[in-house]
Amino acid sequence: MISGRDRPDALEKRKATRAAHLSYWGDLGADLKLAGPYLDENGNPSGSLIIIEAPTLLAARTYAEADPYVTQGVFESVGVTEWMWAVNEPEKATS
Repeated sequence: MISGRDRPDALEKRKATRAAHLSYWGDLGADLKLAGPYLDENGNPSGSLIIIEAPTLLAARTYAEADPYVTQGVFESVGVTEWMWAVNEPEKATS
């Protein structure tokens, strides 16, 4: 699980970098499990939650560090934590 929090003044930079950010994570294909922005009290993006499947925590950290939101200074902080999908995992859902 990757959790990035935007710099306070990053909204315009986020908008300018969004296409590169989405393309970067989209290149993971099926290893990108889900992603979306955190929203502030005005409904503006203020960070991102990204859940990926990676072979190791180090691989996930390395991938997160190359995110355009990191390299272009949108995120003020980024955390990478091992996470286990415990409820409603799509691959285990039954019809």
